[in-house]
Amino acid sequence: MSRVSKPYEIVERALELSRADGCVVIADEESSANLRWAGNALTTNGVTRGRTLTVIATVDGSEGTASGVVSRSAVTADDLEPLVRAAEAAARAAGPAEDAQPLVEGIDPSPDFRDAPAETSSAVFTDFAPALGEAFARARAGGRELYGFAHHQLTSTYLGTSTGLRLRHDQPNGTLELNAKSPDRSRSAWAGRSTRDFKDVDPAALDADLAQRLRWAERRIELPAGRYETLLPPTAVADLLIYQLWSSMARDAVEGRTVFSKPGGGTRLGETLSPLPLTLRSDPNEPGLESAPFVIAHSSSDDSSVFDNGLPLSRTDWVREGRLEHLITTRHTAALTRLPLAPGAGNLILDGGGERSLEEMVASTERGLLLTCLWYIREVDPATLLLTGLTRDGVYLVEKGEVVGEVNNFRFNESPVDLLSRASEAGRTEKTLPREWSDWFTRAAMPALRVPDFNMSSVSKGV
Repeated sequence: MSRVSKPYEIVERALELSRADGCVVIADEESSANLRWAGNALTTNGVTRGRTLTVIATVDGSEGTASGVVSRSAVTADDLEPLVRAAEAAARAAGPAEDAQPLVEGIDPSPDFRDAPAETSSAVFTDFAPALGEAFARARAGGRELYGFAHHQLTSTYLGTSTGLRLRHDQPNGTLELNAKSPDRSRSAWAGRSTRDFKDVDPAALDADLAQRLRWAERRIELPAGRYETLLPPTAVADLLIYQLWSSMARDAVEGRTVFSKPGGGTRLGETLSPLPLTLRSDPNEPGLESAPFVIAHSSSDDSSVFDNGLPLSRTDWVREGRLEHLITTRHTAALTRLPLAPGAGNLILDGGGERSLEEMVASTERGLLLTCLWYIREVDPATLLLTGLTRDGVYLVEKGEVVGEVNNFRFNESPVDLLSRASEAGRTEKTLPREWSDWFTRAAMPALRVPDFNMSSVSKGV
């Protein structure tokens, strides 16, 4: 193991072993640290380490190029040759790959490609943990209980190819979820944060916000289903627009299968989706939300291609000033649809030019609902991108600029694309944690949105 113990050495050795016409090797070195708590007390903490190696072999044949992909964890030196041979066998057994393209070349190597992987540890919680302990004390004194967890992961990805690419990216990813409950469990409130290092997370501020929401919930108001003016907080906006991004593949739109398909043929690119000057973008260099500046594809799918590994990424505006600007393409689907190349990236930002906070938007609301978050989101109709889901952990009634109580939860039926066309105000953009998709997508910044007629299709009991 010692002779190929470093990630870059594993990548180099796997490439040396390859007998395929082309080869891509991705080594992911992961470390994570976590804290969990319940009833105002820490319950568990731990640190983990792991390694995953992915080998992608390409084989040229008379009918085209085939690809084979094999991934394994805890790879040692003795595992390398069997892994490479397995990828080659998978490629030879496969038919020509529809997304086949020449492997990317001509990219300058990352200067730190030969350096040791970055690692996280429990030290990431050095300042956060004592502040959390103080929040426990305040919560206990205030008659509420805090539950939740903090998780920090650091992944160093090493990408090497037979065409000479030697690239590396270190991705920190931290999440905090905090739930406050009344002692009788009849009232509950939630807050979440996304962070790179836990230095920008303030447990005291989060606890104070949750305490206020529990006070709001002391008065219970039953409301029927219907359309209500609704303030969607950034976390809810993120959950809806992430799903919209996942549904914005150019090929599907061209083939008439999505909300972005134009009746009669073609796509809706260039159409105005919102009267507000909303810009929805992904940018690997977005401050505080940095993500990989090149394509890292462990497998091919509708929105990614293993042949595009290493392809540089830059800012892409999906919606610009309210107008649909780009749909997701790989090199293959860009050529197929004759649309610009626009690979997906690892973050999502919505900016509507607003400056008001959610609290200021509440203060200017005559009568409406304030949501906390959404969950159990599912697609109903891809042609309109109609989604359904539930509200959770607090829906509040606002009257004359004041929250007057908590109302029952609802099931909603809405399309994020349609919501953009009806939104009447966007607040100040801020980093947020999407609650529903936090296992897959955490780097987001969104404003709160005011929707005059959000469709609460039915009352949800017992949530």
